[in-house]
This record gives sequence, C-alpha cells and structure tokens, in this order.
Amino acid sequence: MPAFGARLLAFVKLGRPQFLVGGLVFYALGAALAAIDGASFDWHRYAWGQLFVSTTQLMTHYSNDYFDLEADRANSTPTRWSGGSRVLPSGAIRPGAALAAAIVLGVCALVTTLALAARVQRAPLVEPLALLMVALSWSYSAPPLRLLARGLGELTTALVVTLLTPLLGFYLQRGAMSPLPFLASAPLCGLQFAMLLTIELPDAVGDAAANKRTLVVLWGAEHAARLCAIITSASFCALPVLVFFGLPWPIAMAAALTAPLGVWQSLRLVRGAFREPGRWESLAFCSVALLFTTALAQLAGALGVLMLAAR
Repeated sequence: MPAFGARLLAFVKLGRPQFLVGGLVFYALGAALAAIDGASFDWHRYAWGQLFVSTTQLMTHYSNDYFDLEADRANSTPTRWSGGSRVLPSGAIRPGAALAAAIVLGVCALVTTLALAARVQRAPLVEPLALLMVALSWSYSAPPLRLLARGLGELTTALVVTLLTPLLGFYLQRGAMSPLPFLASAPLCGLQFAMLLTIELPDAVGDAAANKRTLVVLWGAEHAARLCAIITSASFCALPVLVFFGLPWPIAMAAALTAPLGVWQSLRLVRGAFREPGRWESLAFCSVALLFTTALAQLAGALGVLMLAAR
C-alpha cells in the first residue's frame, strides 16, 4: 500500500470510529424517551444533535491518544479495548496530527453547538448542556485538569456518555427536562463505570509508571474488581425501583434480559479472573458488550412502548 494510504488508514484508526456506534445508541435512546414523554419527532434537530455527539466523541478519541501517549508507551499489555489505538506508539502517525485533529473537531463541536442553540427555540439549556459535554470530554485527558489522571476519569465518562448524551437527545426533542432520561440512564451509568474499571485492569502497571492515577491504580486491582461486581449487580437490581419511580416497565424488562451476562461477568471478577492476563481480553470485551447490549435493549424497549402507544 502507498505510504499515503497507510498513513490515512492509521489516522482513521487513531480516531477509533468503531466506538461511535455507542454514541448513536445512547443518543437515539434519549430521543425515543422524548417521544414516549409526548414530544413530536424533529429529524433536523436529531441530525444536528447526532453530528454534535459524534464530533465531540471523535475529538475525545484524538485528544486522548495525544495526551495519554506517555501512558500508552509504558503499557506493555494493551487489549483491543484499552491502551489507546496504539497508532501513536507505533510511530505510524506523528503525535501533532492527533492534537490538530482534536482541536479541529473541538471547534466543529462548538460551531455545531451554536447551530443547535439557534435552531431549537425556547430550550435554553441546549447550549449549556452541549458546552458541558465538550468541556468534560476535553478535560478528560487534556491538561490542566486531566481528569483521568486524578481518579475522576471514570465518573466523567459515565456522566458524558451514558447520562448527558441521552439527556441531550431527550432535551432536543422535548424542549424540557423530565425524570425519564435520568431513570433510564441510571443503570447504564453504573455499567459504564464498571466497564471502565474493567478495561483499566490490564493498564494498571503502565498507568502507574506514567503517573496516571486511575481508580484501579489508586485502589488496587482487588478492590476495583470487587467494585465492578457490586456496581454491575446494583445496576440490574435497581431496575424494579426505577420502574416504581416512573421508568416504563418494557424498558426495564428489556434491560433485564442482559442480567445473566452481568451475573457471569461479576462472578468471574469476584473469583479472580482479573489476575490472569490471558482473560483480560475476555473481561474487557464482556464489559463493553454488557453496556452496549443493555443500552440497545433499552432502546428496543422504548421503541416497543411507542409502537404499543401508536395502536
């Protein structure tokens, strides 16, 4: 392959576009919840909002690989889900290209925010909500805050990906806040938090060497693994409570379908699978699959509610 083609593929890989699918699902879930709450669907708002979400997500991917390069170089045990894209440590792309891409995408996200604010009338929280997402996403790995190195990266990601993204999808359609997106997002936030701890387990040595203080580095693998199991279990056990407070039962029932996978994952963590490097890939994949399939199940449940209401 010509050198330009190889560099282009490496640049695309650097942005980890496969993870954009998650943003599509979480954002769609928020919009579907808005329809359940009585909103009329607006495709133009939806498209602009999705453009903002995907642009912000890509900005985070490129900036994270740039600002986390030292930790990625120190990481000798990466998996397909952790340790970055591995493009910059390989030397296929200069680090400056990642930073430039992140800045351009960040500017695009801000411009899209202005377009959203102009398009959505009588919804004053659109701009603050979008700006909060951009600020947290950039500060995740970029100095001076560099939240992922202060034991705050896991919470930040859970807030942006599994709460603020559905909330934006909901608010753009509904034009008002409601408990519904918070109820639906609660178990997803828990699963996202547990997923991040799980995929950090193989990176702990490299992260510690680069002074990247993730929660796994701060607490140790034993405590982090137990917390993963507790949070995963609590995320599913909370479903009946969420129904009591107003989450439509078809959405909760759909989410509960993935509970057996959560039980299996929790048991493996409690029994010490995280101590075996040969099982790191499986643990990371299972944590990602658990979050994604649960969100997808919730989306299917929400669409089912809409179909029943339309009869």
